[in-house]
Amino acid sequence: MANTFRSVFDIIGPIMVGPSSSHTAGALALGKAAAQLFGMIPKKITIHYYESFADTHLGHGTDFAILGGILGLNADDPMLPKAVEMAASQQIAVSFFEEKDPSPVGHPNTARMILERDDLRIVATGSSIGGGSIELNAVEIGDFQMTINGHLPLYFIKQNSSHLGLLKLRDWEVFFH
Repeated sequence: MANTFRSVFDIIGPIMVGPSSSHTAGALALGKAAAQLFGMIPKKITIHYYESFADTHLGHGTDFAILGGILGLNADDPMLPKAVEMAASQQIAVSFFEEKDPSPVGHPNTARMILERDDLRIVATGSSIGGGSIELNAVEIGDFQMTINGHLPLYFIKQNSSHLGLLKLRDWEVFFH
């Protein structure tokens, strides 16, 4: 985590609906990242919380923050606390699980988000690292799994035939060979 923050404002966090830059603004950013990968509003969302997120998600607003991010809300949107009700009104099935195991990525503010609709399913695992900043640590799209140790944007590379192509899905580019 050395050199992760550039100033005190990276730790204090963005203008947001509170109460916590890590558990609210960072959680919202995780939801937005998962939604960007998915590319559409899911019909089913399953969220697994680890460590600190598992212990405090209800009191710190992590539930409404992640859902708000998936639904496209911003950190300062006054409707953010209503994201759980918004998901229900859109007939999106939502489940939350408090995991007892340690974080699969070694960070206490970790969420594993599973977004599904029809035959499309993605799993995004990420951590809120403070001040509304996140790390996206692992992504699964279909049978393709990737561990991430860098910064966004990401390029997905997959070898599946003798031709090379580039598929741009919304803001994500997927290379295949």
